[in-house]
Amino acid sequence: MTSVNPFNLSDSEEESERRPNETVDTERSPSDGAPGPPPGNPFSTPVDAEPPTLLSTNRTSPNGEGISMSSASATAMAGVAETRVSVDIIAAQLLRDQYVLTALEFHTELLEAGRELPRLRDYFSNPGNFERQSSTPPAKEQGIVPGGPLNRAGSISTLDSLDFARYSDDGNRESDERVAVLEFELRKAKETIQALRANLTQAAENEVPSQERKNFKSSPEIQEPIRPLEKRALNFLVNEYLLKNEYKLSSITFSDENDDQDFELWDDVGLNIPKPPDLLQLYRNCGSSLPSKRDMVDVAVGADFADLTGHCAVQDPPRKPDLSQQQQAEVVQELEYQISLLNNEKASLTEQMRKLQSEIQTLKQTVSSPPAAALDCSSQNTSNPASSCTAITSSADPPSVPRADNGQYLDIRGVSEPQNEPPCTQNTPQSHNKLKSRPPVQFDQPNRKLAPAFQQALLSFCRMCSDSRLGAEVSRIADSEESVMLMLGRCLPHIVPNVLLAKREELIPLILCTACLHPESKERDQLLHILFNLIKRPDDEQRQMILTGCVAFARHVGPTRVEAELLPQCWEQINHKYPERRLLVAESCGALAPYFPKEIRSSLVLSMLQQMLAEDKADMVREAVVKSLGIIMGYIDDTDKYSQGFELMLLSLGDPSERVVSAVHQVFIPAFAAWTTELGTLYTSLIPSLLARIEKLLMHGEHGLDEHKLHMFLTALQSLIPPLFAVVLQNAPFTKRAKLHGDIPAIEVTRFPRPASPLQDVATIIGSREMLSALLLLYDHQLEHEGTTGWESLLWVVNQLLPQLIEIVGRINVTSSTCVHEFSRFFWRFCRTFGKIFTNTKVKPQFQEILRLSEENVDASSGNGILTKATVPIYATGVLTCYNQEDDRKLLVGFLEDVMTTLSLSHAPLDSLKASFVELGANPVYHELLLTVLWYGVVHTSALVRCTSARMFELILRGMSEALVDRRAAPALITLCNGPEFSVRISTIPAFGTIMETVTQKELLERVKMQLASFLEDPQYQDQHSLHMEIIRTFGRVGPNAEPRFRDEFVLPHLHKLAQANNSQAVESKRIDIATQLFEAYSALSCCFISEEVMVTHFLPGLRCLRADMEQLSPEHEVILSSMVKECEIKVENRGMGDAQGSMSIASSLVGEDAKTKFLSKMGQLTTSGAMLANVFQRKK
Repeated sequence: MTSVNPFNLSDSEEESERRPNETVDTERSPSDGAPGPPPGNPFSTPVDAEPPTLLSTNRTSPNGEGISMSSASATAMAGVAETRVSVDIIAAQLLRDQYVLTALEFHTELLEAGRELPRLRDYFSNPGNFERQSSTPPAKEQGIVPGGPLNRAGSISTLDSLDFARYSDDGNRESDERVAVLEFELRKAKETIQALRANLTQAAENEVPSQERKNFKSSPEIQEPIRPLEKRALNFLVNEYLLKNEYKLSSITFSDENDDQDFELWDDVGLNIPKPPDLLQLYRNCGSSLPSKRDMVDVAVGADFADLTGHCAVQDPPRKPDLSQQQQAEVVQELEYQISLLNNEKASLTEQMRKLQSEIQTLKQTVSSPPAAALDCSSQNTSNPASSCTAITSSADPPSVPRADNGQYLDIRGVSEPQNEPPCTQNTPQSHNKLKSRPPVQFDQPNRKLAPAFQQALLSFCRMCSDSRLGAEVSRIADSEESVMLMLGRCLPHIVPNVLLAKREELIPLILCTACLHPESKERDQLLHILFNLIKRPDDEQRQMILTGCVAFARHVGPTRVEAELLPQCWEQINHKYPERRLLVAESCGALAPYFPKEIRSSLVLSMLQQMLAEDKADMVREAVVKSLGIIMGYIDDTDKYSQGFELMLLSLGDPSERVVSAVHQVFIPAFAAWTTELGTLYTSLIPSLLARIEKLLMHGEHGLDEHKLHMFLTALQSLIPPLFAVVLQNAPFTKRAKLHGDIPAIEVTRFPRPASPLQDVATIIGSREMLSALLLLYDHQLEHEGTTGWESLLWVVNQLLPQLIEIVGRINVTSSTCVHEFSRFFWRFCRTFGKIFTNTKVKPQFQEILRLSEENVDASSGNGILTKATVPIYATGVLTCYNQEDDRKLLVGFLEDVMTTLSLSHAPLDSLKASFVELGANPVYHELLLTVLWYGVVHTSALVRCTSARMFELILRGMSEALVDRRAAPALITLCNGPEFSVRISTIPAFGTIMETVTQKELLERVKMQLASFLEDPQYQDQHSLHMEIIRTFGRVGPNAEPRFRDEFVLPHLHKLAQANNSQAVESKRIDIATQLFEAYSALSCCFISEEVMVTHFLPGLRCLRADMEQLSPEHEVILSSMVKECEIKVENRGMGDAQGSMSIASSLVGEDAKTKFLSKMGQLTTSGAMLANVFQRKK
């Protein structure tokens, strides 16, 4: 089942639109003619008037029986003057109005009747009438145009069948391809006509005879068999009813059971059969009123028609006596409607005749004194101004000029004057007074007696040209507003290609004005096509100008023409090869959203943008699509589209482009949230759906959490916080008491977090800052004094949202810094938006209830206690840091001190505490506070707490100022080193290493160097294996980034000493541990530039000592060490020979073929941990 093109009306739709304008008289033969306009000018009807009723169509009642108009019905319209029109005039009118298929059908019927019409025969036998002309753009809505392109029949066009390549920038296709397409479409049209004829013939053949029908009427118990036409009509109505009422599966099944019928087109039911109302309307009309007995008696008078034998000899007996009251009422209503249409048509034709007569009179006045350019006319008698006017007009309108305006401009001047032409002294209409009020132009006549032929021959040397298109346009001046529009419509397509691309936007006002006011739909489509293709790759300013024009056009013409004329232009360029053109389409859909019909806005436009979002490869196009989708969400009112909007939000949030995701948070999510607020589903559906997806993500991410999706969902929730708070304020018990008069204090600048866009500003969502300020005063008072009783939205936040969020926080991995940071930022914005009173009374108590600081909350064996989860860092960094007053800082310090003490004394993992310090340490504002917490640990009586405090220093020193390190951090570390416990001293080594890596102050570096030297040289540390391991690990970490002098004079010599001492280590386990750490340290330091002296005295000897250990303990490492030693030796020799290669590192020299081959061949044989081997490459900073 093919889809229907939304831009081309189907035949049934066109017929339904024309149906009120047509009358029915099936008894008339084609030769009898039909009623038409007055004989003065039968064809020059105004564009905006109803078309004249030439042919009548058989009206069909809802029960399928034809209701023909009797002679009595015709008598009812006796007030309307009717004049017979010949079939040749009918054929000419059909061809002029481009009803080519209707003309073809008319021609076929005349052929079958043996009355061939020469006009139709010559037209359809001439292939030139169907060839594409290069100057004519493709038609948008007409399927077949005389003398123009023959694109597609409207009834069989679909969105998928639109051949956009035919309208591409590459030009038209070859003539043979066009002919093939036209022949195919003509063949399809003929097949459609034949199928409709077959349906009509079959219906006529199967019709029940008149006598049998009378039997059925007289015997109600005998059911009249259904006719094929009635069956097809009822099938169509039943299928339409099923689709409208969401019985889609039943509709599909019903369509499959009637596979011989096309339910997309009403024309498949039968030829020239008007579509009845739907089933619901038929049902309502059937039982709306019961006729009284008196009414039935009155109607029965119509039975006298059966006595009119002369009438019965011509047509079937009228069925009025057998019709119900409802059917007769419909007949009367239809006749009254036809009478009103004919009266309107009469008035329109009268007005047109009046205009034409006034124009003829004006032309006569204009040429009453002929100009010098027409001396042949001036020589004639001035008593015949009409003939002079005719002569000049005919000379100005050569027959070679194409009738681009469908003859309207030319008909005004070339139509034969009616016999009852009013005299020249008649006053012109008031509508033309302004244009025609100027006096006629007078020219001085020479006192000469030259022959007219000589004068004409003499003037021929002036070299004036009027036989070309441009010459014809120049030689005639428009004399009315409509003529100006027609002239612009003809000339603009020729002007645009000759204007520079950089200046074409200057034509936009002219194109738009002409497109708005032009009477011809085909010309309007051509002008709008020119507008959208005006610039090959429009820049931002040019696109804004085009969009401004489109919005002005939409405001002027209304939603119907926006859908019919602007939307097809957008659809044509949805897959354009240039991204700037696709960007124009995406921006147009958003800019025109307020002006589309609501059905189109929530269906076709939404589908177009969804397709572009999923398929377009350009980031800027998808960004514009997301913004337009947000605008659409601000105007949509179809509640069934909520699920589609939610899926679009998730799709756009997962876009790989940051600019697209930013547009989602700035435009789409606020607009979507505003819609869900109106629907009442913000906190009942939208937010719970996102929370459910986060929980599902955590459930399936036990072996590897998708942090990107978590970030996507959390940022969406974060963007929904302002709309949620607005809902809480708007649904509060005090909302009706909010008053804007009086002294309302201004809102503090820091009251709310900075919004990502104006749409996320709570004041914008509420309506104004004054209203928000008044609501905030009542909000704080309600929370502090009156409570939350009856406050449904806030109770949902407190009793459902917060507990669910806290539960989710306890399930995330505390070692994932990304997850901790995302949730911390979310809670921070949440608490800041809902205010300090809400945070202190609703949020903190729920966290404190869970984080009871006791050993019960710590599982020392497995580390599964709540204090070891991510709840600790998120509460500390997301809730306790929302407000920075003294009380808040004291609460944060006390919480961190208690957590550090509890975890240390319980021997629990310190990951939650580390995550808190890392998150807080990233902000320099909290460095003093963290040092206060660590000093509490430094002076604590427990060695476990002091050990933990020492390890936390390493996490915050990297971003700390040197002054703060010198004043507070270094003294605290030295204090810890002076303690009696070796474990505490060892814990300070990584912090000292970080100072050596980040600080440049010489005095401080010397103090750290002395402390590290005491660790290495003091005899009491000689047998401290763990201390040596920590020092080597620290040297490998900070060596590449430390000051070169510190590395050459301190790090490398002590590594050499440790390597030498390890050769004599008796305990094999300690020896392999030290050797492994030394291997990692030397691998990292090999990336540095090392002087020749240090290389010879410390680096190479240390490597050789390490190689000696590895020969016995790990032969696979020995291969790599041998390569490093060999390359270092070569390097030293080259330097000695004056072939030094600058600061090239030893690691870069390992790319030699021999070393690289040996290195890669042995890497897979190493038996040590993968983490250790990875560090070989991670040491490069």
